[in-house]
Amino acid sequence: MNLTPRQLDVIVAIRNYRHLHGIAPTMQELADQLGTSKVTIFEHVGALEKKRVLRRDKHKARSLEIVGEGRLPDEDRATKLPLLGNIAAGSPIEAVENREEIDLETLFHSTKGVYVLRVRGESMIEDHLCDGDYVVIERRETARNGEQVVALLDSGEATLKRFYKEGSKIRLQPANSTMEPRIVNANECRIQGVVIGVLRTYHA
Repeated sequence: MNLTPRQLDVIVAIRNYRHLHGIAPTMQELADQLGTSKVTIFEHVGALEKKRVLRRDKHKARSLEIVGEGRLPDEDRATKLPLLGNIAAGSPIEAVENREEIDLETLFHSTKGVYVLRVRGESMIEDHLCDGDYVVIERRETARNGEQVVALLDSGEATLKRFYKEGSKIRLQPANSTMEPRIVNANECRIQGVVIGVLRTYHA
């Protein structure tokens, strides 16, 4: 895309915001996210428009749209890992005859779109979602009772909880017996996606 590092930061921030919220950020939200001034964001957006990477309607607050065809740097990293075989506790490895690979993009593919969030806190610990885990989210605006969802509240807070529709209310249930559920009106909560996988790393 032939962009400066700061212009890349702006594009990535817009992409991530759209994935999470389903709408484009305002200039002020971009400035807050990147720790800079609104004037500076306007300058970057103007430059990106000239490079035909961004498009926006000057009369609408949330019209930022990425139109460049190039992939962002964090989209070009390898997502494949070698699959060496099957294993059960107490048994030898059953080798795979032909070399195979697990492609994470294929494994977690969805026509609705997929993104990843890092878990912070212990509100879902009894569902084995730990602080520092990465949850794979299928972008959806609806959920079935009991599904783990990313819910966006009217306050602007996004939270990861189990979803339960109860009449005109929604119960956002933590998987932690020490925490109370959040009860909100159905019109005060928007579903942003549903958990379809979890990634965890272990470091010595």
